[in-house]
Amino acid sequence: MTTYDPFIAISDPNRRHLLMALRREPKTVTELSEGLPISRPAVSQHLKALLDSKLVRVTPVGTKRFYAIDPEGFTTLSVWLRQF
Repeated sequence: MTTYDPFIAISDPNRRHLLMALRREPKTVTELSEGLPISRPAVSQHLKALLDSKLVRVTPVGTKRFYAIDPEGFTTLSVWLRQF
């Protein structure tokens, strides 16, 4: 697995939109695709970048994959930001 810089990950507006959509509850790619002007495959690519940067995690449930915020990834960002 490649580690992706979380600051690069959150610089993309589509990824920020996905993170905002995941704030309250885990969602599938189909649910996350609603309201975005990009395709489901593009949403999946953005989610991969967020996964690789440890900002989201995925849990398979049957045939679905639910994406959720990974608090540990945001802790790392918060620690860095608190320096300022």
